[in-house]
Amino acid sequence: MLSAEQNDLITCTGPGTAAGSLMRRYWQPAALIDELAVNRPIRPLRLLGEDLVLFKDEQGRYGLVGRRCPHRGTDLAYGRLENGGLRCAFHGWLFDVNGKCLQTPAEPDDSSLCSQIKHKSYPVVERSGILFAYLGPGEPPAFPRFDCFVAPATHTFAFKGMIDCNWLQSLEVGIDPAHTSFLHRFFHDEDPAQGYGRMFRDNTIGIDMPMTRIMREFPRPRIEVEPTKFGMRVVTLRVMNAEHTHVRVTNLLFPNAFHIPMSREMTITQWHVPIDDTKHYWYAIFTSFGQPVNKDEMRRQRLELYELPDYIPRKNKTNDYGFDPHEQEHETYTGMGADINVHDQWACESMGTIQDRTEEHLGTSDKAISAYRRLLRQAIEQSGKGERPIMVLDEMQASAITGPPAIDGVGPTKDWQGYWQQTDAMKRQTASWTTGRRA
Repeated sequence: MLSAEQNDLITCTGPGTAAGSLMRRYWQPAALIDELAVNRPIRPLRLLGEDLVLFKDEQGRYGLVGRRCPHRGTDLAYGRLENGGLRCAFHGWLFDVNGKCLQTPAEPDDSSLCSQIKHKSYPVVERSGILFAYLGPGEPPAFPRFDCFVAPATHTFAFKGMIDCNWLQSLEVGIDPAHTSFLHRFFHDEDPAQGYGRMFRDNTIGIDMPMTRIMREFPRPRIEVEPTKFGMRVVTLRVMNAEHTHVRVTNLLFPNAFHIPMSREMTITQWHVPIDDTKHYWYAIFTSFGQPVNKDEMRRQRLELYELPDYIPRKNKTNDYGFDPHEQEHETYTGMGADINVHDQWACESMGTIQDRTEEHLGTSDKAISAYRRLLRQAIEQSGKGERPIMVLDEMQASAITGPPAIDGVGPTKDWQGYWQQTDAMKRQTASWTTGRRA
């Protein structure tokens, strides 16, 4: 368990906080590109406790600026897109994507006020359907050569959803391999042919058995945690017999993302991004190593669960996550339907708005969570001293970090290390866009 001070240190990310200063050293997802593919591409948002406005100007450039006009504090989310920027509706002050004040039209012709104004602004770039923002000091870091960033647009799909609690709770669920045998347990396995785009529905590599059955029948995994250049690798081993072991390789991408296998052909790279300390969004890029992604089907499936424009889950604490006692008895372990996003939502939110980690009791199966917290505290300390923490990369360093492997398969018990490495290499050879390199 942690002390209250230690818990505050790793959960609070607003301006001026230690973890907030660290998180601002990295590119953070700010919106889906789809959210600005509208007639009026202006969207207010809250990111790391800051109120901002994201917009796309007439030249197609993205800007992220402070929500309050520096003149009189009015809301720029109601501004107008014109003359190369975002114009405040109150007095017509105009700002470009870099926060430069272009016009103060009510001022005298000889006024120098406009040249003295620099509004808060942050750089924005698009990667694989997500708009990333950099809220930190100095030059932004380079993007690593992760699969989700180097795959062609035809083979990626991006989506997001809101979760009503602190960001760290969801990230820690994502790097917890043991919970899948219980929280995502199904009493009846679905036909893998009908499971496109859904987690655990596929047959695992190397055996004609659905992933859901393996999770259900082998609930006591052995977990190995390995440090890497991008954070850490988590290898989960479920020994099926003397000859065969189920091997699942997942990854923590520092500071606030993880990378996991979804099916034999598809992986998920998922960030948990603070809106503030009590709410956050998950952003995911689904990457296919096989056929191009069926984006219409992926979007249709997820819009059944999330309501636009804010991507709020339809099943949530106000309707008990759709909990049905009869279903819990006969169909699913949770009684909350078959979608694991709902299960994870309940698990994260039921811990409280900000989990009180002074009352938890971690076990051996929580070793990845313990390792991540140590890594996070170390990076916070380094950042506070002005040092460069892990994954704040220059171009050369970024180009050397590829992959990472994400595998779900059954291999030989005596050579599980060689198995997942060979399986990853073979998967990459089947996809023309991969480099064949591993992190």
